[in-house]
Amino acid sequence: MLILDTDHLVEYQKGTSAESQRLKERLTQQSQPFGTTIISVEEIMRGWMAAIRRVREPSDQVNAYVKLRRLFQFFAVWHVLDFDQAAALECERLRIAKIRVGTMDMKIASIALARSAILLTRNRGDFERIPELVVEDWLA
Repeated sequence: MLILDTDHLVEYQKGTSAESQRLKERLTQQSQPFGTTIISVEEIMRGWMAAIRRVREPSDQVNAYVKLRRLFQFFAVWHVLDFDQAAALECERLRIAKIRVGTMDMKIASIALARSAILLTRNRGDFERIPELVVEDWLA
């Protein structure tokens, strides 16, 4: 399985750059399934919620809410992997091993490890600190 980290997912979702077109093409040529994590969904949702809070005038919020609705529609057709008990155990194992990466990255990595998946990310520097995690950057 291939798991898109937040940076790859955002590029996929925008769909306008040459990078995103290459990413989509490579993914469609794969025989293995692909998806993202509930952690990436959370990160993107937090960004949109913060953007909505910054806009004070209700009439100016209309466009932000339209984009939020599109986000729900986008995720409705995506395979979103849970942070389940297996991922929580992986996360605890990494914490005990004193792996130094951010909390959200640790959770994403734990989901990938629990499923023996390949993580697609631009953030190789942080994720490559995690033993046994297979990381590739398909946007490079």
